[in-house]
Amino acid sequence: MSAFRTAYVYVRHTFAGVLMETDAGYSFAYDDDYLKSNNPSAVSLTLPVRTEEYTSKTLFSFFDGLIPEGWLLDVVSKNWKIDRKDRFGLLLVACKDPIGNVSIQEVRK
Repeated sequence: MSAFRTAYVYVRHTFAGVLMETDAGYSFAYDDDYLKSNNPSAVSLTLPVRTEEYTSKTLFSFFDGLIPEGWLLDVVSKNWKIDRKDRFGLLLVACKDPIGNVSIQEVRK
């Protein structure tokens, strides 16, 4: 399975795992060091902490839910010239500092 694009997922500014767009859909895996840390928090209730990788043919609903909607989605799509149907691309540019404890980065800090 080859990755097209990668997003680094942070929980409370701590690297938690990697979300990938692949030829088969999407995958999310928690980082081994994060799993070994004291009391690691799940990214969401739908993605509980576990060592096994999650896979899906569509973008996981939790991550899709981080993407802006309405007029803000129009602004993001227009300013970054990203098609509204490119959900992963929108996630990468619009969710670096969202409301809540999870953020998405294109580059691992």
